[in-house]
Amino acid sequence: MIEEKIPGIYGIDTRMLTRKLRDKGTMPGKIVIDENSNIDFQDPNKTNLVGEVSVKEVVEYKAGKQKIVLVDCGTKNSIIRAFIGRGISVIRTPYDYNFTEIETNGIVISNGPGDPKLNTATIENVKKAFKLEKPVLGICLGSQILALAAGADTYKLKYGHRGHNQPCNELGTKRCYITSQNHGYAVDSKTLTEDWREWFINDNDGTNEGIIHISKPFFASQFHPEASPGPDDSEFIFDMFVRALK
Repeated sequence: MIEEKIPGIYGIDTRMLTRKLRDKGTMPGKIVIDENSNIDFQDPNKTNLVGEVSVKEVVEYKAGKQKIVLVDCGTKNSIIRAFIGRGISVIRTPYDYNFTEIETNGIVISNGPGDPKLNTATIENVKKAFKLEKPVLGICLGSQILALAAGADTYKLKYGHRGHNQPCNELGTKRCYITSQNHGYAVDSKTLTEDWREWFINDNDGTNEGIIHISKPFFASQFHPEASPGPDDSEFIFDMFVRALK
């Protein structure tokens, strides 16, 4: 760990720490090795984390005649593989790139870290994308960005959803999918406009796990349909998006 410059800690009361987190929820923390040190907290919720992990220039992955724009907010490579495996070419753009000027069959807003409200350029571009009426798919952070672009609100979860076994119910059906998740924010479903409805909800706490437009090909999942690693129960969302491509 020293050689790789990885911080670590031992000898603390982990049960006490767990109780604090259970009571207070997710919070910033720091490891102090010197009682006299004065290390400021770095609040990731106020940092443009997406700008740090997004690509800096457009990258294209050729696979077929149909092509989609993938707005990279910190995308997993498995999302790219999911489309290439379906014969769809992918044009990967920086998160703040005006992707609406690219000739494409559909648009995907990827997963990524941090507060979705900090991605103002992406939100504005998604608003413009809605007017094009091409299929738009949001994944994880992308779901929150779609909601914000549609006029809804988002909020920070007390604990967040982590892991590969989160149960999500598809509203209007009796289906419950086991999903892979890693997010700390959620869409406030009560703020959705009349053109949108909830698509999925978390079976543990009832929070929103996906939204869908009532008449246009705009939809999003808060969980990761690409799995890798995790269950692949919800990969049908990619097939649904591909069928909608113009």
